[in-house]
Amino acid sequence: MRNCRGNPNCLVGIGEHVWLGEIDENSFHNIDDPNYERRKKNAFVGLTNLGATCYVNTFLQMWFLNLELRQALYLCPSTCSEFVSYKWQWFYYEPQTICEHLQYLFALLQNSKRRYIDPSGFVKALGLDTGQQQDAQEFSKLFMSLLEDTLSKQKNPDVRNIVQKQFCGEYAYVTVCNQCGRESKLVSKFYELELNIQGHKQLTDCITEFLKEEKLEGDNRYFCETCQSKQNATRKIRLLSLPCTLNLQLMRFVFDRQTGHKKKLNTYIGFSELLDMEPFMEQKSEFCAVCFVSGTHRPSADKRSEWQTRPVNGESVSELVSEPSKSQTRKPKCGKGTHCSRNAYMLVYRLQTREKSLTIEVPAFLQELVERDNCKFEEWCNEMAEMRKQSVARGKIKHEEVKELYKRLPAEAGSPYDFISLEWLQKWLDESTPPKPIDNTACLCSHGKLHPDKISIMKRISEYVADFFYRRYGGGPRLNVKALCKDCVVERCRILRLKNQLNEDYKTVTNLLKITVKGNDGFWVGKASLRSWRQLALEQLNEQDEDTEHSNGKMNGNAQNKDESNEEKREEEEELNFNEDIVCPHGDLCISENERRVVSKEAWEKLKQYFPKAPEFPNNKECCSQCKILEREGEENEALHKMMASEQKTSLQNLFHDKCRPCLGSWPQETDELYIVSQFFVEEWRKFVRRPTRCSPVSSVGNSALLCPHGGLMFTYASMTKEDSKLIALIWPSEWERIQKLFVVDHVIKITRTQAAGADPESTLYTSEPQLCPECREGLLCQQQRDLREYTQATIYIHKVVDNKKVMKDAAPELNVSSSEAEEEREENKPEGEQDPDFNQTNGGAKRQKVSHQSFITYQKQGIRRSTRHRKVRGEKALLVSANQTLKELKIQIMHAFSVAPFDQNLSIDGKILSDDTATLGSLGVIPESVILLKVT
Repeated sequence: MRNCRGNPNCLVGIGEHVWLGEIDENSFHNIDDPNYERRKKNAFVGLTNLGATCYVNTFLQMWFLNLELRQALYLCPSTCSEFVSYKWQWFYYEPQTICEHLQYLFALLQNSKRRYIDPSGFVKALGLDTGQQQDAQEFSKLFMSLLEDTLSKQKNPDVRNIVQKQFCGEYAYVTVCNQCGRESKLVSKFYELELNIQGHKQLTDCITEFLKEEKLEGDNRYFCETCQSKQNATRKIRLLSLPCTLNLQLMRFVFDRQTGHKKKLNTYIGFSELLDMEPFMEQKSEFCAVCFVSGTHRPSADKRSEWQTRPVNGESVSELVSEPSKSQTRKPKCGKGTHCSRNAYMLVYRLQTREKSLTIEVPAFLQELVERDNCKFEEWCNEMAEMRKQSVARGKIKHEEVKELYKRLPAEAGSPYDFISLEWLQKWLDESTPPKPIDNTACLCSHGKLHPDKISIMKRISEYVADFFYRRYGGGPRLNVKALCKDCVVERCRILRLKNQLNEDYKTVTNLLKITVKGNDGFWVGKASLRSWRQLALEQLNEQDEDTEHSNGKMNGNAQNKDESNEEKREEEEELNFNEDIVCPHGDLCISENERRVVSKEAWEKLKQYFPKAPEFPNNKECCSQCKILEREGEENEALHKMMASEQKTSLQNLFHDKCRPCLGSWPQETDELYIVSQFFVEEWRKFVRRPTRCSPVSSVGNSALLCPHGGLMFTYASMTKEDSKLIALIWPSEWERIQKLFVVDHVIKITRTQAAGADPESTLYTSEPQLCPECREGLLCQQQRDLREYTQATIYIHKVVDNKKVMKDAAPELNVSSSEAEEEREENKPEGEQDPDFNQTNGGAKRQKVSHQSFITYQKQGIRRSTRHRKVRGEKALLVSANQTLKELKIQIMHAFSVAPFDQNLSIDGKILSDDTATLGSLGVIPESVILLKVT
């Protein structure tokens, strides 16, 4: 039902339907039942998905269900145990290390009262991006390596060796010579088995292929130590021992030769809940037993996933189940105890033992933290329950109040009434928004009464209900039957009449403008004003109309903001005042006759009725005498500038066209001295010569910008042949004579060549006047080096190399599609003073920056810099770093970019090994645009 907007008597459809009839008490609040967040009896605790962290939650649940691993982690020393030894300190404890985060998470998963917990502390400690899906297989490998390295420092052997004991198995690469039967065995440890699934339907077939015998023949023959020659042989993998937790990686990503990209295999693979590994072991072993399975499925980014827990033969298994694929491929039928999946890429089996399952108790120091969290949770539950209770109580009271008042809300004919804001009434009927005091100031006119235009947003209610509202909620001022402003109504009618009259006057003026004015009876009017006079007049009337809505600075919210907006509006309108477009800066009639025309006296009088303050210029009015003088002077100056530009261009033609320029790198034989000016001076002078009527003439050379405060030169001869060559311009002696005549020269800068007759060219000396200031030059170089060590958010590049030459792209498998052998092309500067006979200088092209005497160091920072031409090759990673971050922090960034654990990273820059994890990048010489080589150990 809709409300009749503009009808103050219509009180239907303002939100009352919510309150009429019986109401379910749950509608009085939007608070969920806190008991829904409580852990159910004999149920597992879930983990919150932080965005794209389902793969992390999968492993956390899997590791938590590994009782031996959980027990070992509980035995790890923790700073938490030191905190809780003092009861008043444990409240401030927060996990710091990875092990401490795992301890706390496992303790919460075991004894928390919550239905699910938040793993954000653990995820943040790993530096993972919660918005980006990572490769779960790589994450498992990296984290296991990190955990093993961390636990290897523990004194307790049960803790130190838990990763190897639970996840590490052994197999051997066995090679048998066909000629002599000699068997060569290479024993290796493994943490997972990578199984090819292409062409297979069952897990057991994948394992069989992994262990099948391979023939070594032809070019691939084996060198036998006994035969001392290459012989045909066979090679296979022999399983020696299995870990307690067997991790099987299903290789779903394969390289497509046609596209050059990796593609995912969506083949269905069948696997059983119980896996008998005895047929795959050549020798019977106590490890050859049946394992339990936990399949991890990686859901698509746009699909929702949920945790399901179910018992398997008395053991608890957690698995992540994703929605079925929309592909038309039909899923094979699976018997009891077997499963089929086209998404699973990792299967985890748990060794079945006949021993009794472990009973893991949470250590006291961790249980204290769990109890702390449980107390917080109980407090939250009680607080939510109380808020629900209070909301229901308030809602019931409000329900009875609204039902009673709404009946008496309409004002009966002949009875007293009040006007009240429709917006406030709607808020009163909105149970989610507690009403504020009634504020009618926005509806008042400048006379402090109800503005006639505001009646459309007001409602007329009975005096009885109005009395109740003002007693209950306060506010004001009250607007009763006498509140409507008579003055504003009269003014409103007057403006409406003027607007109607404007249409008639517009037609009259249009006809009058068609009549040719004779004699001196006319008036000058701007052409722009004539085109827009009707719009200007209408805006003036609207402005007068809006002025009546103001209430002495108290209306429409913040008075200061209103005043500011009005001031801005007035400034805009000042540019559009009628007939001011022909007023010159001196307040007189402008000299340009193209911008104005003569109108008749009758037309002008009509226009004056709407614009009484408009500037008036009779037909015989003379133009501004000052503007005439300035116009003549301007014409003379333009002619003078054109003549000056032509003279200077003719005198310095080669400099203007950048032709036949001298070069320090290959000194011209026809002279022994050259002069130097700022390149900025040359560019500004060329601008003037090209556009003498638009640009100001250049009067002085301004060489002080190239000197230090002591008057010494800031450039060496070597730097002027290379990086500083773009900051200076070289001048021939003949050109310098003409420059001294045309411009004011503050400082002469000259380079002189001294060469004895018949002497070795290498003994040639180059001197400058004024001489180099060594202190300022050294200070500038030091400052630049400091700047390179104090950067923030700069880009560096990481290359992963093989044998120090092949660049590879080794990112996440789903993103990695190819590798590249392109190598980095870098151009390093030679030390200052070393001459480059092949150097060729050009001064044209790029725009130069202006320099001042006070900011010469800033000016030079662009000139003296490390020259690096970097072309990013395919597969290279660009990272944003800061000079103050540590090498360890950089290694974590590299881990996310290349999936290489920090302890496996061998980093170097310019042949220097980076090994100190605590050192900052600035101290290690890593500067912006650096290229760091990454080699995996």
